[in-house]
Amino acid sequence: MKPTCSLFDFLEEIPEDISTEIENLGPARIENPLNLPEGCFVTDDMRVTLRVSESFLREALKEGRPLPAAELAGPRPYIYFDPSKTRAAVVTCGGLCPGINDVIRSLVLTLYYSYGVRHIYGIRYGLQGFIPAYGHDVVELSPQVVEGIHELGGTFLGTSRGHQPIDQIVDALERMNVNILFMIGGDGTFRAAAKIKEEISRRGLKIAVVAIPKTIDNDIWLVSRTFGFVTAVEEACKAIRCAHTEAVGAPNGIGLVKVMGRYSGFIAAAATLATREVNFCLIPEEDFDLEGPRGLLAALERRLAARKHAVIVVAEGAGQKYVQGEKPEYDPSGNLKLGDIGTFLRDRIKEYFREKGIEVYVRYIDPSYIIRSVPACVDDRIYCGFLGQYAVHAAMAGKTGLMIGYLNHHYVHLPLSEAVKRRKRVNTQSRFWLSVLESTGQGRLKNE
Repeated sequence: MKPTCSLFDFLEEIPEDISTEIENLGPARIENPLNLPEGCFVTDDMRVTLRVSESFLREALKEGRPLPAAELAGPRPYIYFDPSKTRAAVVTCGGLCPGINDVIRSLVLTLYYSYGVRHIYGIRYGLQGFIPAYGHDVVELSPQVVEGIHELGGTFLGTSRGHQPIDQIVDALERMNVNILFMIGGDGTFRAAAKIKEEISRRGLKIAVVAIPKTIDNDIWLVSRTFGFVTAVEEACKAIRCAHTEAVGAPNGIGLVKVMGRYSGFIAAAATLATREVNFCLIPEEDFDLEGPRGLLAALERRLAARKHAVIVVAEGAGQKYVQGEKPEYDPSGNLKLGDIGTFLRDRIKEYFREKGIEVYVRYIDPSYIIRSVPACVDDRIYCGFLGQYAVHAAMAGKTGLMIGYLNHHYVHLPLSEAVKRRKRVNTQSRFWLSVLESTGQGRLKNE
């Protein structure tokens, strides 16, 4: 076990066979118009070493083999695209997340003021906006258009889920004479971006595809932290404090809060650590039993007997074995439709204590759509600004098929082909999760 104490550290070691090479559309021969002091430009040989296992590190050092390292993000001294002739498009896909508008604004301001790009298009309602049959208008983006959008939650371009024909998307890019496509989204968006890039390459087009990772769940592989996550944790803490107030306000009061976290429980775990008022934190990565002497219900009963109140936080993807139907259902993006673990726990807890003749007061709070719809906090705003800037620097240099990641305290370029291989999850052997268990005192809610 290799524990880590930082919330934003990458919680898993990088596989030794990871590919970190970034594709370029061609040689960059145009001098960068940025007026920066000497030493501020970045070259492709500047790399950030990735975390590997101790055994691999020892063997690599012994044999003189290089360690996996990613390209450092930042402005290059020479660029590929001529700004006066460049057309860029921005699209947002998937669910809402605090900070999307901040990223859009950063992209537009950097393109316009730093590089002098004057043709920037906003694609409405996700990938639907490329398909003629939907009839969505394209938005001309400028500093004036995006002036105040960072004050708003959601995405002012709109978004959608679901698969769209890749060939029709690339057809639209060709018709619009787009040279750079910025895609803001999560795992499903990245898979679409990889396919769009493949079709662009198949046609021999010179169009850069650059992705900015967006997911409130913080579950993107190869990224220490996704934007909007800090805002989500802060908003979740508000709900937890309300649940705690309700719980202590009545004898045997139980505050139950459901937060987002389809496959990864980072929001639930981080909010638990931030408030220190949670007694049970349930996440998808850690299985739990309801019944039996060491199950959740028995532990909750012991907690009420000792302290007269309890607070439970559950990620939406936890305990799905209790709420999934016999036949799985999927949403338009291909995600498994989750059963409602929150209402299930609420009703089962009431039933359990009613059968025992113990009066309890359960207060259930589900702030999910409030959390994802609010404007970003200051920390996320700053982060979004950097992501937008680095995405533009990469695109103008002619790099393609990549996402901008934050890893090992540096902004880096990472191939989309690697980013979609797996999902980041809470490491239940890490110091991070062990701190959650220490804070709640819940132990392992398993009977074996």
